[in-house]
Amino acid sequence: HVQLVESGGGSVQAGGSLRLSCTASPYGHDSNCVAWFRQAPGKEREGIASLSEISQTIYADHVQGRFTISTDNTKTTLYLQMDNLKPEDTGMYYCAATKTRWLECSPKATYTNWGQGTQVTVS
Repeated sequence: HVQLVESGGGSVQAGGSLRLSCTASPYGHDSNCVAWFRQAPGKEREGIASLSEISQTIYADHVQGRFTISTDNTKTTLYLQMDNLKPEDTGMYYCAATKTRWLECSPKATYTNWGQGTQVTVS
């Protein structure tokens, strides 16, 4: 079991930037596919970005070019850099992790470990 803890959410004006972080433990966990999800008010949770063990990234169309998913060198911290934020980006953001073949790693994969979420509000 991998424990995930998000941070970095907050309030920002449209056009601004935020960077979310997600710390994974224990060190050396075997998850090889990580992702960020968003749940907007009144909507279902949706996958917006994923990162596989071979560093392949996949983004939802509406964040492509504005959001960047990455990890640190030790792969214990997952990031989501969000630029040019829009009011429709408002929601609770969750990080997720699982172990799967790199070909199956995407925002639509089934994730077995989840963080508690961090709120992002864009006005």
